[in-house]
Parts: sequence; C-alpha cells; structure tokens
Amino acid sequence: MASEERNTTAQPEEQELSAQEYNELVAVRRQKLKELQEAGKDPFQQTKYPQSDFAAEVKANFVDVPEGEHGQDVCMAGRMMSKRVMGKASFADLRDRTGDIQMYIRRDDVGTEEYQAFKKFDIGDIVGVKGFVFRTKMGEISVHVKEIVLLSKSLLPLPEKFHGLKDTETRYRQRYVDLIVNPDVKETFVKRSAILRELRSYLDGKGFLEVETPILTPFEIGAAARPFITHHNTLDMDMVLRIETELYLKRLIVGGMERVYEVGRIFRNEGMDPKHNPEFTTIELYQAYTDYHGMMDLVEDMMKTVAMKVCGTLQVSYQGKEIDLSHWERMTMVEAVKKYSGVDFDEVESDAQAVALAKEHHVELPEIPTKGAILAEFFDAFVEDNLIQPTFIYDYPVEVSPLAKRKPNDPMFTERFEYFINATEFGNAFSELNDPIDQKGRFERQVAERKQLEPASKAQVDYDYVMALEYGLPPTGGLGFGVDRLVMLLTDSASIRDVLLFPTMKPLD
Repeated sequence: MASEERNTTAQPEEQELSAQEYNELVAVRRQKLKELQEAGKDPFQQTKYPQSDFAAEVKANFVDVPEGEHGQDVCMAGRMMSKRVMGKASFADLRDRTGDIQMYIRRDDVGTEEYQAFKKFDIGDIVGVKGFVFRTKMGEISVHVKEIVLLSKSLLPLPEKFHGLKDTETRYRQRYVDLIVNPDVKETFVKRSAILRELRSYLDGKGFLEVETPILTPFEIGAAARPFITHHNTLDMDMVLRIETELYLKRLIVGGMERVYEVGRIFRNEGMDPKHNPEFTTIELYQAYTDYHGMMDLVEDMMKTVAMKVCGTLQVSYQGKEIDLSHWERMTMVEAVKKYSGVDFDEVESDAQAVALAKEHHVELPEIPTKGAILAEFFDAFVEDNLIQPTFIYDYPVEVSPLAKRKPNDPMFTERFEYFINATEFGNAFSELNDPIDQKGRFERQVAERKQLEPASKAQVDYDYVMALEYGLPPTGGLGFGVDRLVMLLTDSASIRDVLLFPTMKPLD
C-alpha cells in the first residue's frame, strides 16, 4: 500500500496569496469547470447522492477485521479538505456534517479514467465516495475508495491551511467560509442548538406551552427601547418590529392558558457592541399563580439543568473567569448598593436628599431625578461590575419597573428582579402587575415622559392590554432572558456576533 505521508505543499512560513495568484487559481478552476461541461460531465447537473454513512459514526463504530477481509461498506459525501497525490495512489480528507475522515484512492481500484478525473479535483470540491472502511498501517481509520464522483465544483479557493480565515469582519460576513474552515465555529452553533433544545425541553417538562405572537405591531409598546419602523401599504399605516413579546403573552394568561413561553426574535434600533445586536433572541415565559420568588427558583433550576445537560458541569470557564452555576446569591437592590457604595437608601427620605448623594458620589442624574431612579443609577455605577458569580438583584424601584407589581408593604418598590453573571444582566422578571387602573396610569405616565424626551416617538398607551387586564389577570410571574448571552456564556464566546450565524453588518462599499 502506498505511503500515507501527508505531502501538503503549504508551509507555515509561506505568505498569503497575492491578488494575482488568487485570480489565477480562480481562472484555473473555472477552466476545469468549462472542460467538464464541454465533456458532458457538468457537476452542477448532479441532483442527489445516496449518502448513508457519516464520518463520526463510521470511526466510532469501526471494528478491525481479519487480514484478507474488508470492513464495512460505506457510501459517503462531503467536502474535500485536502488532497495528497502520490503517483498511482492518493490520500484525501473528506469532511461531512459530523467531522473528517481520510480517503485512500488507488488507480487500480477506481479505474484509470476516474483516477485521472480525481487528480483534477480541487480542495473544496463536494464529492461522493463508495468503498469500505479499514485501518492504515499508521493506525488511521480510513475509507478505501472504490468509486468517487464530483458532485459540485468549488470555484473559489478556500483560505489556505496555515493562515486560514482569521479576519474577524470577514468571518462574520462570510460565515459560510468560516464554518467550512473553522470547525470550532460550527461547534459553537451546534451547542447553541443544543441549548435551545434543552431550554424548550425544560419548559415543556414544567407544563409550559410554546406559542407565537406578532412580530409586526401597530405601535410602539412595552420596553423603553427605540423600534424599527416600517409601513404597511394595504392598511396605509406605520408599524414597528416588536421590541418585546410581553404584552401579547400576558393576554394569553388572561385567556386561561396559564403557562406559556415564546422563543422570539426581538428588534431594537439601538447601539451595537460585543453584548448587543439590533436583532437578538429572547425567551419570555409567564406562569399563573406564582410570583417573582417562584421565577427566581425556576431560573436557578433551569440554568443548572441546561448547563449540566449541555456542558456536563456547573463550573463554567468564561473568558478566563470560573463561573460557579451551582451557587446563586440573592440581594435586594438597596442591599447591593449599600454593600458596594456604602450608601443606604433605606435612610434616604426625599428626592432632594437622593440628588445630593448622587452629586456627592459623582453618580449621573437621570432625566427625572427621583429617589428610585437615582437608586438605579447608583446600582449601575457601583454594583453591576462586581456581580461576577450568579446573583439575583430584586426589589426594583417603581420608576424603572412600569410593568411590575408593587410590593404590598412598600409601594415605592416592585416585585422585580434581574439576574447577573460576569457583570452582565442575563434576564428580567416580575410579579406581574395585574391591577388595570394602576397599569393604565403607569402606561400614560411612561408615554408622556417618552414624548417629552422624544417628541417624534410613536409610543402609545396599549389600551387593549389594559382592557385585557380588566377581564382579570391572575397573580402571575413572568420572566424574559436573552438566549444569545446564555449561549455566549456556555460556549465561552467573547462577542454576541460569535453566537449569531449572520450578525448585523454594515454593507461593504
């Protein structure tokens, strides 16, 4: 048998291809395609191939056979990632959706004509092979090819082996190439799919029903975020892409569905950074007859369950930090601010006193400087950066919580929490406000304040939602959290664009 030494021609010290060299390679590939088409062998006329075996399973299930016999017959298809031609026999690597496997192609097995055709194949071509599995003298499980066919021609060269596709912007713009040449990138998205599957499985197992609500809404509702605006021609009216799924889901609780959730794409016309993309994925869920403490328990159990299922551990490494998902701290916002700033807002008796404290501690004043709003600014300034390990912060001021139920014993605060990991907010939850009179008043104040700050805002009071509350919303706990940030955590990805297959990018000129 021919030597299987990998005679790759590229060397680490080689420079990347010049534009001229690249264009020459492209021209050669197009000429090869033209010749195939003129010979009546157009690879783009192939319609299907009976792929029945896959690299990972073939290698996992391989059993050595006695000398003189051959192993399992296989029919495989994938992208040729390398080729080492050595006279009458050659080696190549085939990559399918499960991984890579080596192919051994010999002229005497496939025939002279087919072997000559194979020698003209390029790295990146899609091929189909039939043969049997064996172990080489070097111990590598491989396919001894009996038939090889070109299924699709790659007209553009892949990034060469040693330099690869490393430019970040290019990787995001050409994710299809990124996935071909960087297997670890594919693993991130395989893991993302597993995370979503386990989240759904967890919620389904708790009796929640997955639903879908509108993406196009008639006006800006819900969260304080800038929407994308579009126009419906038939109705001759402006509409917005949703900035949350909350109010429609709570309508379903009114309707008696009791436990619902939605995996939904959200759109916010705001800034972009490593934690933010204009469109992102959230899960919002609502459960009747529980409160925000019930939601805390659900979050902690869900996060532990999903991490264990997907990662096999509750000790997660993220960007050099060890995150312990087995332990979750719980603090009120007042307790957290006192712990990290030394200021006790339980002793603050007026808005004026809060303003003075903000100036003393160089904390930015909000547009409407109330005690509650200033407490939230203190939290942003002193607390959030310290919340590395999983932490629930609860009892938020009513000024920053327009949809949360007030605390019965302290109506200046609401039954709301957010949870933080690695100094980043991961989710937001309430005991849902179900008093229609209180809700109407908060909506009207929220819209008035928004229009005061942004006169062109299309924010309106959702009076239909208020009417839904008038029919009766049971005591309800609600939760919303970002799927992308969870995927970042569990895949050790530094940027949200690393966990979005096609992140928003500015077009090239």
